[in-house]
Amino acid sequence: MSRITCVLNVRSEVLSRLCLLLSLLFVQSAHGEPRPIELHILDAPPLTFVNDPRGNGIVGDIAVQAMVKAGYAVKIHVLPWTRAQKHVSEERDHLIAPLSRIPSREDHFTWIASIMPMERAFFSLDRQVRNFAEARDTYHKIGVGLGSAQEDILRAEGFRDDQIYRLTIGDNPAQMLLMGRIDAWFNGVPESRYIWPKVSQRKLLMSPVNSHADLYLACSKQCSPKMVEDLREAVEMLRKDGTIDRVHDRYLPQ
Repeated sequence: MSRITCVLNVRSEVLSRLCLLLSLLFVQSAHGEPRPIELHILDAPPLTFVNDPRGNGIVGDIAVQAMVKAGYAVKIHVLPWTRAQKHVSEERDHLIAPLSRIPSREDHFTWIASIMPMERAFFSLDRQVRNFAEARDTYHKIGVGLGSAQEDILRAEGFRDDQIYRLTIGDNPAQMLLMGRIDAWFNGVPESRYIWPKVSQRKLLMSPVNSHADLYLACSKQCSPKMVEDLREAVEMLRKDGTIDRVHDRYLPQ
């Protein structure tokens, strides 16, 4: 038998409870005790949670279920997101989710399977834009998650360094928008719509979707081909049997 363990670089009683809950989940392996595989996640609700009794979020739950289904023990790590990406890329056989598959990351990871599509847009309180060109001319400071794909996307679209305001992933950009410290928030649509009602009742203006990049379960650049194939098949099975849709709807009811 094997168990899921957590290694967390943050302090929280809830995190401790989550680790205890995860430690109760076991998987039988026909080949004996499997070695634990590190899975790096972050607190980016509703995609991934590290402090919610319901589980690890849409992508987090699917990643864990795929690993269990494939017969791998799970060892969850929570590091600052930029550091987590560097660590996973440079190690061997470490997993990370959710990771957007964008050109700047393409050669640094082994891309196992897409978990869900991700649409991104600009969110503001008083100045709605239609596209990247309007956003470049309209917004002086645009909040993005530190280490997120949003920063790379804006740079690729020609935004200046002084326009991009990097903030800790979570509700920090929403809080900064509410306080008027940033003019807009460029972020994933599901995450922003989930976070904003918990921050304010003010109307949040959203631009049309300006970017699409699927969220993946990814592995280190040096990654076991067998593990890649095992996990790819497991994710596909979870997709075919409707598990991914059910997990999505549990965190984001229609």
